[in-house]
Amino acid sequence: MADTTNTAYSRMHSIQTPIIPLIKELIHKNPGTIPLDQGVVSYDPPKGAIAAIQDFLEQPQSHKYQSTIGIPSLLSGIQTKLRQDNHIDIGNDNCIVVSAGSNMGFLNAILAITHAGDEIILNTPYYFNHEMAIRMINCEPISVQTDDQYQPRIDALHQAITPKTKAIVTISPNNPTGVVYDAATLKEINQICQDAGIYHISDEAYEYFTYDQVSHTSPASFPNSTPHTISLFSLSKTYGFASWRIGYMVIPKKLLPSILKIQDTNLICPPVISQHAAVGALDADKTYLSRHVSAIEKVRERILQKLKALPESCQIVVPNGAFYFFLKVNSELSDLALVKQLIEKNKVATLPGQSFGMQDGCYLRISYGSLTLENASLGIDRLAKGIQELTT
Repeated sequence: MADTTNTAYSRMHSIQTPIIPLIKELIHKNPGTIPLDQGVVSYDPPKGAIAAIQDFLEQPQSHKYQSTIGIPSLLSGIQTKLRQDNHIDIGNDNCIVVSAGSNMGFLNAILAITHAGDEIILNTPYYFNHEMAIRMINCEPISVQTDDQYQPRIDALHQAITPKTKAIVTISPNNPTGVVYDAATLKEINQICQDAGIYHISDEAYEYFTYDQVSHTSPASFPNSTPHTISLFSLSKTYGFASWRIGYMVIPKKLLPSILKIQDTNLICPPVISQHAAVGALDADKTYLSRHVSAIEKVRERILQKLKALPESCQIVVPNGAFYFFLKVNSELSDLALVKQLIEKNKVATLPGQSFGMQDGCYLRISYGSLTLENASLGIDRLAKGIQELTT
């Protein structure tokens, strides 16, 4: 009889190993490494978020279970934000569900709309946690390669749809490439989903991080998009809330019974202390965010200048969003081997493109959201030196 306690018999055996803990371990073993790996910001949450925690602690009832979909004050604040910033109105046909981060929102969504064996289409390079979540629920991620500017290929997306397809996923501004999809592209994808009777899952975690007068568009703002559009948002990047684990979904109301079953089983309710902090964050003055995004933009400009020092064997698409660059290196090394070499020899950490579904070629994701101008310069100098040594 087979030993079914062996992890090889678990569905987890086929899931890729999370890359960030692996890279963090390498960084730990190589002190002084400059991290260009994880997508985080350096700034602290707004003062109002911290003050809201004190208010929470003074309310004894706050320590008990609360609503599965979020506390009323946060739902109200999110509704106002969606109307003002995303041009999304909440009415009889849609609703907000607060989650423990937008990754949980994504898992909630795909659990609600699929059966085992169904397919979810991902523009590639994709976000690795999306691909992992799809496989975890015994569904199939369908990878559709983007064009040479990392923009969606509309015809290819259309051709990838089968009777098993349940959704197309877009991430804009994009992780890992940093590119922003324009309104026309998103509208076309949203229309494809409507015509095919499938969902458009729109991940908008980086909605405020755009540059060079490029603007972000929320597909749920399009006319007639409500019944088939699922929008995912996060406070992790915007308000320096990475460890607080608060995000939210905007979903068609018809999905709410399923989402309630899923969230009540997995979470019961989003962390209430973090929800109170989120209320305080949403009340922050607009200059809080504009000031920090402006600082990140300066780091981005410094990195763009430094990237000119990279060998001609490297190609990069200059993006207008998030805080990532996606670099292609003409090398015989695998990208994971290159990442390890850059950490151990050059003390600079990036992420390998294979984690984002790029199996043909050597790619690196560079993250700069947490860097100072000084660290950005030093980190890219180290990266350029390491690649130069590799290609000479």
